[in-house]
Amino acid sequence: MAIMSMLAASAELSFTELRDALRMTDGNVTTHIRTLQKAGYVAVAKSFRDKRPLTTCTLTATGRKAFGAYVGLLEGIVKSAKQFEKKSNPIKSSKPSTTKRRKSNDHTNFALQS
Repeated sequence: MAIMSMLAASAELSFTELRDALRMTDGNVTTHIRTLQKAGYVAVAKSFRDKRPLTTCTLTATGRKAFGAYVGLLEGIVKSAKQFEKKSNPIKSSKPSTTKRRKSNDHTNFALQS
């Protein structure tokens, strides 16, 4: 999810940019990128910059669409949760509660009171 989020916000990111930003190991980033690549969500390009290998990742159209749908789903869940919270927590009156509460340091042993 973090890789998808970062790629959705950028045209492309290098492997090292992803690794460093997410504070993941090379192996973890590689594994996640491969999984996303197999799903068709991420495209990987290998090239050279200054005689050094450079791996860049971009979201595919399929990946961008899937990520958008996932974000929409999460937004729907949050909206539903907020509506449920409003229904289950009606506005309380400003009148103080009359319920007596036991002091927190009251260590009465109820088993011995029978």
